[in-house]
Amino acid sequence: MGFALCGIGFAHPGKALFEGLDLELPAGRFIGIVGPNGCGKTTLLDLICRHITPHQGHIHYAGRPLGEYGRRELARQIALVPQDYAVNFPFTVEEVVFMGRYPHTPRFGAPSAEDLDRVARTMADCDVMAFKDRPITSLSGGERQRVIFARALAQDTPVLVLDEATANLDVRHTLTLLDRVSGLVQNERRTVIAVFQDLNLASAYSQEIIMVKGGRVVAAGPTAEVFTPQNLERVFDVQARVALDDFTGRLQVRYKRC
Repeated sequence: MGFALCGIGFAHPGKALFEGLDLELPAGRFIGIVGPNGCGKTTLLDLICRHITPHQGHIHYAGRPLGEYGRRELARQIALVPQDYAVNFPFTVEEVVFMGRYPHTPRFGAPSAEDLDRVARTMADCDVMAFKDRPITSLSGGERQRVIFARALAQDTPVLVLDEATANLDVRHTLTLLDRVSGLVQNERRTVIAVFQDLNLASAYSQEIIMVKGGRVVAAGPTAEVFTPQNLERVFDVQARVALDDFTGRLQVRYKRC
């Protein structure tokens, strides 16, 4: 079972955002969220991760109210890769990735062999092993983002939430990491919920798409059904063409201003 949002209302100071929002996020799927700036995409993720609570309505995860989960229990269920993560203390890369194992480690307990193995494998998967002993404060933006990605993968949760998680990455690392999490969905029935700005990445990797505009869901469902020229014009005010690309074998979007 995934997430069920029922009658959600939420407002930032001076800005009403969601009102009466109903939304189902099924488990075991790669779900992309797209929409213009300021439409509520990150706020939606914050609600799912319980960083904020709705002013109205309720959220259930796996059949239970989200508010019933303890912090440590929730951290064993949901991992987040934010779009911008500030680390001001010079932890080493390896120490930051190990933070993903904290929800699974007994208090005051030493890391287990499984913890050590998982951290090593995720650092290798995210191509950060070469600088594991460097302070994270010394890294470039893209290197740091790969470390935060590795931390989330080390957390080993059924749900992975990505908030524009590849925005600072080069093309090769973007494809490598999205292939990695897509494999978790396909092979292990994990759930990935990802906010994208790049429509072609969203269409290439998402099995389902949620289009948001002005705090409401304009369209939601299988990617091929939602990524239509009509929906893209309604949400982004652009003219678009959507077609299967013979080079990548995936849907590609071309667009121009109306």
